[in-house]
Amino acid sequence: MSLNNAPKGEALAAALNVADAQFDSSLERLFALLRIPSISTDPAYDGDVKRAAAHVHDELESLGFNVTTHATPGHPMIVATWDKAAADGPRALFYGHYDVQPVDPLDLWDRDPFDPVVEARADGSKKIIARGAADDKGQIMTFIEACRACIEATGTLPISVTVLFEGEEESGSPSLPGFLDAHAADLTADVALVCDTNMWDHETPAITTRLRGLFGTEVVIKAADKDLHSGLFGGAARNPAHVLAQIIADLHDENGAVTLPGFYDGVAEVPDEVMAMWDTLNFSADDFLGAVGLSVPAGETGRTALEQMWSRPTLEVNGMTAGYTGQGFKTVLPAQASAKISCRLVKGQDPDAIRKSFEAFVKERLPADCTAEFHPHGSGPGIELDISGPAFGAAKQALTDEWPRPAAFTGVGGSIPIVGAFQDRLGLDSVLVGFGLADDQIHSPNEKYELESYRKGIRSWIRIMHAMSGVSPVAV
Repeated sequence: MSLNNAPKGEALAAALNVADAQFDSSLERLFALLRIPSISTDPAYDGDVKRAAAHVHDELESLGFNVTTHATPGHPMIVATWDKAAADGPRALFYGHYDVQPVDPLDLWDRDPFDPVVEARADGSKKIIARGAADDKGQIMTFIEACRACIEATGTLPISVTVLFEGEEESGSPSLPGFLDAHAADLTADVALVCDTNMWDHETPAITTRLRGLFGTEVVIKAADKDLHSGLFGGAARNPAHVLAQIIADLHDENGAVTLPGFYDGVAEVPDEVMAMWDTLNFSADDFLGAVGLSVPAGETGRTALEQMWSRPTLEVNGMTAGYTGQGFKTVLPAQASAKISCRLVKGQDPDAIRKSFEAFVKERLPADCTAEFHPHGSGPGIELDISGPAFGAAKQALTDEWPRPAAFTGVGGSIPIVGAFQDRLGLDSVLVGFGLADDQIHSPNEKYELESYRKGIRSWIRIMHAMSGVSPVAV
């Protein structure tokens, strides 16, 4: 069937009907990819990672995409283009990854991680169980199957599309920065689409618009040239554990605010309309903390939990070491004490300036006979995407049309490095739409993906592509 010249609404309806009619075969195509153990971190699976790349290459090529698989120092990159769009809308660069995490500990899985199955619950809902079901094979297949439905319904896609799939995301994407630089011309687009995120809940789709950056360091405080007997030297000798503890205590004030000079430079308040949208999510801090055995919100006084996690920077101690920590007891004054410190950063903060402020803060508080060493552990800025652009509005309306509840613009407390890479290296903002859920157990045994996430994810991408077909490329 071809409706290449059909009215937009008719073409959309036809594609949605095709997606529904062929859903069983779409599920089997997902299962075929899930059966390939494409574990990128383990060299023993290098052949399987290449096999997964070839599988995805063939899927895209069978749909009519122009596909190239590129060798890298690590695992293959796949670039596929569709240039026969039905309308003069923007070109979208869709990103995902076909590699998966290791499955250890294997004995905690209820079945073979690479033998996918659909399991039904007592309430009738169903879930797909397999490694990679949610992260990220199920997610990328929602887009591939959406393209399939559009092409089978109308003979083409609503917009021009470039697809970029990598096989190293679960091992840190070491080849990606160089690949983006070398192939920037092949990846030219107006907007990026990233499908490696979650919905807000089972009924509420989400577009992630805020990502916190990161600054990490280890500080080592040294005093005596060896551990000292606490009976002989206690009281007279400087104890670096005490010094470090005092410095750490000084990093926050009584209201939970970080005391580093300049730490909040560039940090903006959340717009009222965004705060109002977050209020509609009915987030319960009590339930959130109660699920991990806590009850009292910490952090900055007067800030909601969502503010603290999505729009406010943090400074946390991730680990501390000093003296004897083995079994039993040893009465020593440690020669050194260390702490691993990380900051989650928001847009406007300069990671390098914060590093310098932190090091100066520590050095200013060192007493006589103490020195400090610093060992950086990476950094990156926070990202806030401009949701006023029409691409975001089109995606939000498309998701709202598909799901029971309106789509929400949400934040993520962590980082998604590809978003920053697209901004810095390709000049692209990303629309982050995913259909995972917080309980999908990605990276853990018995990873799952809701069958409804897969079904409605396919339908959602069909709607998003059609909605974006009405957006001028210069307005994106």
